[in-house]
Amino acid sequence: MANYYTDHPEIGFHLNHPLMRRVAELKERGYSEKERYEEAPVDYEDCIENYRRLLEIAGDIAANTIAPNSEDVDLEGPHLENGRMKYASKTVENMEAVRLAGLWGVTMPRRYGGLNAPETIFSMASEVISAADSSFQNIWSLQSCAETLYEFGSEEQRQKFIPRICAGETMSMDLTEPDAGSDLQSVMLKATWSEEQGCWLLNGVKRFITNGDSDIHLVLARSEEGTRDGRGLSMFIYDKRQGGVNVRHIEHKLGIHGSPTCELTYKDARAELCGERRLGLIKYVMALMNGARLGIGAQSVGLSQEAYNEAVAYAAERAQFGQKINKFPGVYDMLSRMKAKLDASRSLLYQTSRYVDIYKALEDIQRERKLEADERAEMKTYSRLADAFTPLCKGMASEYANQNAYDAISVHGGSGFIMEYKSQRLYRDARIFSIYEGTTQLQVVAAIRYITNGTYQNIINDMLAEDVLPELVPLKNKIAGCAQILSECVAKVREAGDAELQDFLARRLYDMTGEIVMSLLLLRDATVAPDMFLKSAKVYCQMACETVAGKSSYIMGFDKESLPAFRAVEEAE
Repeated sequence: MANYYTDHPEIGFHLNHPLMRRVAELKERGYSEKERYEEAPVDYEDCIENYRRLLEIAGDIAANTIAPNSEDVDLEGPHLENGRMKYASKTVENMEAVRLAGLWGVTMPRRYGGLNAPETIFSMASEVISAADSSFQNIWSLQSCAETLYEFGSEEQRQKFIPRICAGETMSMDLTEPDAGSDLQSVMLKATWSEEQGCWLLNGVKRFITNGDSDIHLVLARSEEGTRDGRGLSMFIYDKRQGGVNVRHIEHKLGIHGSPTCELTYKDARAELCGERRLGLIKYVMALMNGARLGIGAQSVGLSQEAYNEAVAYAAERAQFGQKINKFPGVYDMLSRMKAKLDASRSLLYQTSRYVDIYKALEDIQRERKLEADERAEMKTYSRLADAFTPLCKGMASEYANQNAYDAISVHGGSGFIMEYKSQRLYRDARIFSIYEGTTQLQVVAAIRYITNGTYQNIINDMLAEDVLPELVPLKNKIAGCAQILSECVAKVREAGDAELQDFLARRLYDMTGEIVMSLLLLRDATVAPDMFLKSAKVYCQMACETVAGKSSYIMGFDKESLPAFRAVEEAE
């Protein structure tokens, strides 16, 4: 029987990373819960075995329930009835299967009914579910909103809402509005304190809300009258049981048809303040978005895997000119690049997830006791690494998912354009990944300061100091050369001292940085498991050298006097 986890041992490889021991130790508080909870692990080996079992269950449901349902879900989609969203019938079947398997509340503590798994394991489960149907992954993975509720809500709110999520209720994050897309400072949905009702009342409209008719919503709203920037925004918890929110419209989208994207109307909707006033955007949404961006990274890797699977299977069967098309250089070049991008994306995803796990666990421990000096230093280090890696992960993985979906259609030729083949759906589904939860351009904006201040360069230098297999040394030397070229490009942009020039060239610096970091991650993986990753490491490093050569040539030959020719809007004469 197929299993989307065990069928891809490259996922399980990342369970054995050295940092996983520290992740498990922190998440399990030194395995101190074994006396209180029968299911709690007694040591590291037991913990990893628990994670494997969880992932095998997710892989089984993904392969044998969610994937077979995906075509029907894509065709039916959700629909609107009397102001309420109704899931596609097969989506309901998927949700029940996942609920019965106990795969809600994955990262939540056991005291609330959760599984207490780290973010890395949640990302792995998200990957396999997305490979089966990325639209369902959207619904399932939004349980991660509970992380924000857990981190910033009161204990009373945790006790009230988190057990419901662990039992299978759904969540959404209601941020975007018709006049506030990426610019969340412009959010105007109004929150007013009602002395009469003893609660906050929300009024206004939210748009493009994924899973918008969920059971529990985290809502960004303007609580401070007379303000128009981010300092007037707070985070609220809205419970669907309270009423006051209706679905006005469900978007008819290019892809991810099973994932309802809703326009919501709030009319005196009763809500609770989450955390402190005025910190909704400045603190809470930033934490919420970082978690969501990691989720899109996992979604992207899952779809990349499925696109690669479809392309490989078709190329092995399709014959032209007397031989299978996977024997043609033009096709096997495409397939090898797809696999290299997949393996590199996955390595970056789980490296980022591990960084998040360590600093988040230490932050949680800090709520219980004062951290030791070495723990505070560790938390600071991994928090900085997570902040640097998250925009790189979301941007690179989502762009590669789009490229792999595109190439899967190319391998299929004319058949890829026919609706009966899965590759067309993967292509439609992938397109949103580099748009929602922050476009790739916004990931560049988030990452550029780490490029210009030397953070990535220091990370790259540390990775270059690691030993690799002897046969990989020439490739590592090439990547070292690429790193030097990147450093020279960064220096040139900085020396120009022109903000517009830096913004214009930032994407090229970002792509170069991403491919160098991912090359070094793959070289590391290939050194540990050459049977899995040697080919991808060789292909990817060659590809990175190609990218760095081209983009560095552009940057080094560019000057700010050339910018006017690129401006989209010319000044009126």
